[in-house]
Amino acid sequence: MTNITERLAEAVPSWGAKVAYGEKTTLNGREFVPVALVGFGFGGGEGSGESPEDGKGPAGRGEGSGGGGGGYAVPIGAYVEGPDGPRFRANPIALIVVATPLVSALGWALSRIIHSAR
Repeated sequence: MTNITERLAEAVPSWGAKVAYGEKTTLNGREFVPVALVGFGFGGGEGSGESPEDGKGPAGRGEGSGGGGGGYAVPIGAYVEGPDGPRFRANPIALIVVATPLVSALGWALSRIIHSAR
């Protein structure tokens, strides 16, 4: 049986922009392409614990394995067809949600730099 982690890793490069940009859609006579901020990750592991008699391993087993993955997609806006060509229209609520942790981290880093410069 092929290792699932290797199969997922081989598939990721072929996803490309298809993950962040949706299919062109028409709504109320206007064409648009949805845009999302996308992130994902996968992980896996194997282990061989000590025997239960040594008191180091789990009771009844000396081996283990596991894996997992996850992802998210935040709709940040859409390219909407207009008289001058496509124009990006932002989703302000999603942009605020996405920007809040970034602005917080930047503020914290800046405060640490100023504090250490004194």
